[in-house]
Amino acid sequence: MKTMPERPSWLRVKVISSPGFEQTEAVLEASGLKTVCAESACPNRWDCWSRHEATFLIMGSNCTRACRYCRIAAGPPEPLEPDEPARIGRAVFELGLGHVVITSVTRDDLADGGAAVFAAVTACIRESAPQCRIELLVPDFQGADEALDTLIAAKPDVIGHNIETVPRLFHEARPQADYERSISVLRRLSDAGAATKTGLLVGLGESRAEIRQVLKDVRQAGVDSVTIGQYLPPSLGHLPVARYWHPNEFMGLAVYARRLGFHKILSGPLVRSSFRAGAHSGHARVGG
Repeated sequence: MKTMPERPSWLRVKVISSPGFEQTEAVLEASGLKTVCAESACPNRWDCWSRHEATFLIMGSNCTRACRYCRIAAGPPEPLEPDEPARIGRAVFELGLGHVVITSVTRDDLADGGAAVFAAVTACIRESAPQCRIELLVPDFQGADEALDTLIAAKPDVIGHNIETVPRLFHEARPQADYERSISVLRRLSDAGAATKTGLLVGLGESRAEIRQVLKDVRQAGVDSVTIGQYLPPSLGHLPVARYWHPNEFMGLAVYARRLGFHKILSGPLVRSSFRAGAHSGHARVGG
């Protein structure tokens, strides 16, 4: 019988509730909003929610793609909720967020991939909580310039698009995505003057040399900020973990990324693309 490999000590998370966690949970439940924190079973949810940090998931719970490393369900897309942007704006205000991350399922069924919804959410947050920095973590929109132009015109503070893995593993991990298309999306956003960010997961079978090449590629595309974390399979039905990278290896990757000229780097076993996003947007640090 297949079993999940035992995680090393540095990947074991203590679940500790707190008043901050309970307040964040209450606001999210009352608003009826979804978060990638809960939908993806993020290991940092207790920590982030305790500090009133959350990553909102827009445009439903079902993704039109079926990436083999991701816990979010693939299935028929759900109808858009016209009031979702306004509800997010209110929730950001009620939580007093200084930095918010907005992400989505991939919506290949929509003509613009949902870019207009990202823009509407940005506008509503600007109206409800003008002091809040806005970070959009977006899909590839199949590389459509019109969709990317919509995002750029919305003027969020940061636009992220995760590369996730190395070219050799793209087809296995992300069969409906394309490495060069993701690089071109990042380059298009950077060339337009956006502050750009990407994220990588290690432990899928890549080599250190392959990770270094990806870091070179995204830096040459103009990306400012990078996160690097350990892949943790959500279930036995997902891609297995090939190995667990040691914390010292993450420190080595951070040193290498700094040499390449990344402005902001967050590298550690439990790091995810929106982990400590507010602090990460202000300075570079290494840890997890």
